[in-house]
Amino acid sequence: MTTRLLVGPFNRVEGDLEVALDIADGRVRSARVNATMYRGFEQILSGKAPHDALVYVPRICGICSVSQSVAAARALADLAGIAPPPNGQHVTNLILATENLADHLTHFYLFFMPDFMRPVYASRPWHSEAQRRFDPQTGEHTRQAIAARQRWFTLLGTLAGKWPHTQSIEPGGSTRAVDAAERVRLLARVRAFRRFLEQQMFGAALEDVAALDSEGALWAWHTQDSQRGDLRLFLTIARDLELERLGTGPGRYLSYGAYAQPGGGHALAAGVWRAGGALSAPDTRSITEDATHAWLDDSGAPRHPWQGQTRPDVDKPAAYTWNKAPRLAGEVVETGAIARQLASQHPLVLDVVARHGGTVFTRVLARALELARVLPMMESWLQQLKAGEPYCDSAVLPDEGQGIGLSEAARGALGHWIVVRGGRIANYQIVAPTSWNFSPRDAAGTPGALEMALENAPVQDGEQTPVSVQHIVRSFDPCMVCTVH
Repeated sequence: MTTRLLVGPFNRVEGDLEVALDIADGRVRSARVNATMYRGFEQILSGKAPHDALVYVPRICGICSVSQSVAAARALADLAGIAPPPNGQHVTNLILATENLADHLTHFYLFFMPDFMRPVYASRPWHSEAQRRFDPQTGEHTRQAIAARQRWFTLLGTLAGKWPHTQSIEPGGSTRAVDAAERVRLLARVRAFRRFLEQQMFGAALEDVAALDSEGALWAWHTQDSQRGDLRLFLTIARDLELERLGTGPGRYLSYGAYAQPGGGHALAAGVWRAGGALSAPDTRSITEDATHAWLDDSGAPRHPWQGQTRPDVDKPAAYTWNKAPRLAGEVVETGAIARQLASQHPLVLDVVARHGGTVFTRVLARALELARVLPMMESWLQQLKAGEPYCDSAVLPDEGQGIGLSEAARGALGHWIVVRGGRIANYQIVAPTSWNFSPRDAAGTPGALEMALENAPVQDGEQTPVSVQHIVRSFDPCMVCTVH
């Protein structure tokens, strides 16, 4: 017999989320993911001056506002046909990386690990140690991580003036120059965060963690001292609970490339990675949004974002979410740190995904690895800043045209598409990472990435908020306010 279980709203996520589960024989047989809140930023932007987007879009989200600013600035830069000077590119990357790494830290300590405090795990041999470290109220390491996060964000006072809703990022670069003394102070703060990561989260040098090149190497590193560092404790928990078998995604991963570099390319390469190891360049022309199961007008076929529309239709039959269903050449893809590490061909993530697929274990591992990889890049970008050279070039926006701005937020691929007519925004469409990952079914009935990942999740008798479902949802780290803008 199949029963229906409605789970939500979820705590410890950004925004409102609800999941309807069909359960039979102790397993999830199908899932429907509902983004329950509509906000209308795409409608708000219509008719505004193009440059006004830089004021509005950071307000989409208070946790990843820089990511929205960067994507909007790149859409306007594409519209104007300009590129930032090297200093401006490096500072933009520093601002974005500061937010993204803070997000990874927040996810690990405040969103994901507290689920292992649940009474269902009280008999596990690691439970008391996990409680000592990660309890949301009293956990020693959680408290230290919150303090480290606060200190980390002070970088943005110098680099960007404030956070969230930073206004220093422009199509031509960054409006806030960094003098020599400030660069020294910024580097000291980055290295202080390095010390926190090396002493508490990893119990090892960042370069040693980034150098792990296979699952065998990962477990050998874990065996050296299984209690040293919080990532090793996560590995202990993951092995005990077999998290590598939980929450298998679609097997296709999209990254637009993270941290664009002067002269072209990205610090973490762009790509579409498929199970089996095939890697190809992302073709943004093949992106469509299907509104069949969204409370939005879906007249006509699925649309490319440049032709996209966002018009509520609250009484629409068969709809169950405000989220559209993005597709890449008609296919469901997953995005996030795991996609970035696969596209940039990191050997550890290539190996664990080849063995297990995209699962709770591999998603969380990829985010932790990204902390170890990106922070040394930030040190390098600071050292590459050149005194006396420009940080921002002026941009003259045309009265007619269109532009695309691609970036990588902590949760994955973020795209902004703008169409300008008569000097005003005629259309502005946003496809956020959670739009991809928390997609509903499309016209063909194909479920989205999370809906796929929830299938076959175990549900114990009497569970009203199944712990397996909690782990899977949080491994994607939803940001629902970005999903429906």
